[in-house]
Amino acid sequence: MRMLESRIGLSLLGLAMVTSVNAATTVTGQITSSLILISSCQVNGVGGSSNLNFGALNFGTANSLFTTANAQVLGGGGGALSILCSSGTSPSVKVRAGAHDGQSAGGTRALADGNGNFVPYDLYTDAGHSQLLAIDGVINLAPSTGVAQTVNIYGQAVGKAGLPAGTYSDTVAVELTF
Repeated sequence: MRMLESRIGLSLLGLAMVTSVNAATTVTGQITSSLILISSCQVNGVGGSSNLNFGALNFGTANSLFTTANAQVLGGGGGALSILCSSGTSPSVKVRAGAHDGQSAGGTRALADGNGNFVPYDLYTDAGHSQLLAIDGVINLAPSTGVAQTVNIYGQAVGKAGLPAGTYSDTVAVELTF
C-alpha cells in the first residue's frame, strides 16, 4: 500500500511541477521617454549657427551715370527675408558692418569694384527710404509664435561723377539673436 501511495504521491508531485512550469507569470514596469528641445531659428528656411544666407540686395544693372538705384533684400525663394524661430522666443536681427563702410561720401556703406572705386549706399527698413538702418542697427521682431516672420530691408545706392563701368559689391554681416 505504501508503494501505491508513493506512486500516487510522486505522480501528483510531477503533475504539480509540470503545471507550475507552464503557468503564466506577469511582471510590470515602464518605459521612460524624454526629449529636450532647444530654441532655434531658420533664416530663409535654413537652420544653422553660422554662415547663414540672409539674402541678397541686388541693385541690378544701371549705367555709370545713374542717380539712384533701389533694391530690397530677397531671400532664397525670391521673397523678402524670412525668419522662423521657436515659439516663445523674441528674435532680433542686427545688421552689422559691411566690407567697405565709410569709403564713399553719400552713404554709410559702399559697394566696391576692387580697383579703388566705390558706390555709396544705405539700408532702410521701409520702401520709402525714410527709416535709415544704421551700422549695427537692430530690427526687433514680434515674439515668435512658431510662424515665419518677414523682415523687410531696402537699399538705395547713389550715383556720383567719375564712376567707371564695372561690377561693384559689398558683404554685410548679420546677426540673429533669439
